[in-house]
Amino acid sequence: MKWDGQRESNQVEDRRGQGGTSGGGGRMGGRRGVGLGTIAIALVASWVFGVNPMTVIGVLGGMGGGEAEVVQQAPAGTNRAAPQDQNARFISTVLASTEDVWDGVFRQANAQYQKPGLVLYSNATRTACGTGQAAMGPFYCPGDSKVYLDLDFFDTMRRQLGAPGDFAQAYVVAHEVGHHVQHLMGITDKIDAMRGRVSEAQNNALSVRLELQADCFAGVWAHHAQQAKNWLEQGDLEEAMNAASQIGDDTLQRNAGGRVRPESFTHGTSQQRMTWFKRGLQTGQLAQCDSFQARSL
Repeated sequence: MKWDGQRESNQVEDRRGQGGTSGGGGRMGGRRGVGLGTIAIALVASWVFGVNPMTVIGVLGGMGGGEAEVVQQAPAGTNRAAPQDQNARFISTVLASTEDVWDGVFRQANAQYQKPGLVLYSNATRTACGTGQAAMGPFYCPGDSKVYLDLDFFDTMRRQLGAPGDFAQAYVVAHEVGHHVQHLMGITDKIDAMRGRVSEAQNNALSVRLELQADCFAGVWAHHAQQAKNWLEQGDLEEAMNAASQIGDDTLQRNAGGRVRPESFTHGTSQQRMTWFKRGLQTGQLAQCDSFQARSL
């Protein structure tokens, strides 16, 4: 990607090196986090999704309702200095691009886009969804409208998942921002309201559709970002498609040496993830991303 010199977001909060959480802790509750992070847990814990990973990080039901954890916000400007290392600057540039794209998409729909924050952290950090831990991988917390990212996850993608490349990383950020778009559109709240009334299998099916829609939204971003910047280079699209393939539930289970268990899927198969990302990429239209009405995924 030809990203250097592009605008960087001022919504990045750098908490790296701050020593993790202060007090509290526990698993995620209240406003539930949504994201790619169950991948890292599957690798570390090696239970290959035998236990529903979305339940582990508090996305699915079974945790009760509860109010969002109140997290004291830092004074204006605190931790908002632009990160200087190249990896963080890249993430900040991608986030700025998502801001530009979604602002335009929302304006066309006579709505106002509210930018998410993005927190860079190491090991663990407090969020409005509870304690975020690096083993969860990247995730979005609707309670504070922030994406949480430990940059070490990209080493996991490259070394353990076989998904290297800068555009693969951009796809991850865009996917999490896609969850923010779902939150702004009221989709997340509607799905959360259904979770306590359905079975675990139905919860998993809802989660799959939520994740595939976020993949499609990531594709919508890529479509418009490329039109605006022409910043993709040869092999970039292949990197994103490969990343989508490598983090499919079936591929993760198969590579971990376990039995493929479709009833435990929470993110979709490799083919589904590639298909929905590609759908958004090719059309650039939100209307094409309604995974909840699709008869076939």
